[in-house]
Amino acid sequence: MDVFDAIGIGFATALTLKNIIYCFIGAFVGTVVGVLPGLGPVATISLLLPFSFTMDITSAIILMAGIFYGAQYGGSITAILVRIPGEASAVVTCLDGYAMARKGRAGAALGIAAFGSFIAGILVTIALFLVGPAMSGVALAFGPAEYTALVLLGLLLVTQLSSGSQTKALLMVSFGLLLSTVGRDPIYGAERFTFGIFSIYDGLNMALLAMGLFGVAELLVMAEGGAQNAIPVAQPTRLSDLLPNAADWRRSIGPILRGTGLGFFLGLLPGGGATLASFSAYVVERRLAKEPQRFGEGAIEGVAGPESANNAAAQSSFVPLLSLGIPANAVMAVILGALLVQGITPGPGLIANRPDLFFGVIASMLIGNMMLVVLNVPLISVFVLLLRVPGSILAPLIIVFCVVGAYTLSNSVAEVVIMIGFGIAGYLMRKIDLDPAPLVLAFVLGNILETNFRQALLVGKGTLSLFYTRPIAAFLIAVSLALVGLQLARAFAPARSPVSR
Repeated sequence: MDVFDAIGIGFATALTLKNIIYCFIGAFVGTVVGVLPGLGPVATISLLLPFSFTMDITSAIILMAGIFYGAQYGGSITAILVRIPGEASAVVTCLDGYAMARKGRAGAALGIAAFGSFIAGILVTIALFLVGPAMSGVALAFGPAEYTALVLLGLLLVTQLSSGSQTKALLMVSFGLLLSTVGRDPIYGAERFTFGIFSIYDGLNMALLAMGLFGVAELLVMAEGGAQNAIPVAQPTRLSDLLPNAADWRRSIGPILRGTGLGFFLGLLPGGGATLASFSAYVVERRLAKEPQRFGEGAIEGVAGPESANNAAAQSSFVPLLSLGIPANAVMAVILGALLVQGITPGPGLIANRPDLFFGVIASMLIGNMMLVVLNVPLISVFVLLLRVPGSILAPLIIVFCVVGAYTLSNSVAEVVIMIGFGIAGYLMRKIDLDPAPLVLAFVLGNILETNFRQALLVGKGTLSLFYTRPIAAFLIAVSLALVGLQLARAFAPARSPVSR
C-alpha cells in the first residue's frame, strides 16, 4: 500500500459524521480533563472503557485518542495561569509559562502552547503516514540496557532544568530518585517505605507531587506576601498582547520543530511518552539557548518546545501499540485492553487486515488538532480573565480545586494529606532556594531507571555485560561519561586559571 492509498483510506474513515463527532467529543473532554488536576486521561479513558465495547472499535479509538492528546494541551492552561499542572507533561510548562503570565503575557504563552501543539500534531500526522509503520521497529531496538543508559543520560541533563546551582540540582535529583522507590518493588512486589499507608502501596502519585510542589507551594508564598501579592499578575491592555507576536514566533519556531522531532521519537519508545518528551525538550532548548539565564524567567521557548513535544509524543505512541502491540504508556495499555476485548489483536498484521483502523486513527489526529485550535484559541481572552480575579478569591478556589483533584484519585483523605505535605515541602524549598523541577523529573524517571536496570542485570546474569556489548547502550553510556568529564573540566577550569598566571 502506497502513501496516497493510506491517506485516502485514513480520511475516508475519519471524515464520516460519526467519527467527526467522536473526535470532537474526545478533543473537548481531553481539554477539560487536562485542566482538572488529578483526573488525567488514564482515569478518564478507563471510565469510558465499558462504553467502548458497544461502539465501533475505530470510533472508540478515535475518541480515546482525542482525550489523550487533548489532555496535553488542557494541562498547560492551569500550568500557565495558576502554576498548577493539570497533566504531568505540563509540569515543565509551569517554569516559564507562569513567569510569562506574571509579566502580563499569559495570552502569548497560551497561544504558543496551542499553536505549537497544532503544528506538532500536523507534522507528526504527516510523519505517521509516511514512516510510522517503519519507525515502529525502533522500539524493538530498545531493551532494558538501552533504557537504563537513556535514563542515566537524562538524569545528567536534568540539572540543566535548575535555575540555581548544579549542586542543589543534584540534591533535588537524589530526593526525586528516593521518592520514586516508595511503593511496591517493581520486580518482587515487596513493600518499601509505605509505613502501612494503603494509598501509597502502588507508589506516590505524580499528580500529588506536582500539585503540591508547584500549586500549593505557590499559594503559600502568596499567602505569606499578603495584600501585596494578592494580584501578582500584570494585565494585558491591548488585543495584540493576547497572542504571540512576530518576535515570539521567531524565538518559537525552532523549539517547536525540535520539540516535535524529539517528541515523535520518544513517543515510539515504551516508557518514554509525553512527560519525558516535554522535560527533554525543555533541557534541549535551555542547552541551545544563547541566553540560558532567561529560562525560568519567562522564556517563550520554554513553553513552545515542551508543549510541541508532549503533543507529538502523545500521537506517535499509537504506532508501537497498533503496529507492534506494545503499549508505550498507561494510556496505551488501557486502549490495548479495548482492542483485545473487541477481538482486535494489534501487531504487524493490523495494517494489512484493518487499514481503516490504523490510518483512520492517524487521520483523526489531524482533524482533532484543528478542533483543539478552534476550541481553545478563541477562548484565550476568556482564560486570561481568570487572572483578573483578586488573589483573595482565587487562592481559596485553587486550593479547593487541588483538594478535590487529589481526593478523586482514590477517594482517600490520605491523598489530600500527602499533597498538602508536598505543598509545605515545596514552600520550604522556595525559602532556601531549591528548585523542585529536577526533583519532579527524577521522580518520573526513577521507576523506569530501577526497573530496567534490574531487568538488565537479570538478563546479563548479574553482570553489566549488556551495557558494553549492545551498541546503543554502549554509545549512550559513552555520551554520559563524556558529559561528566566535560562538567568536571568546567568545574576545575576556574581553579586552574589563577595558577597559570
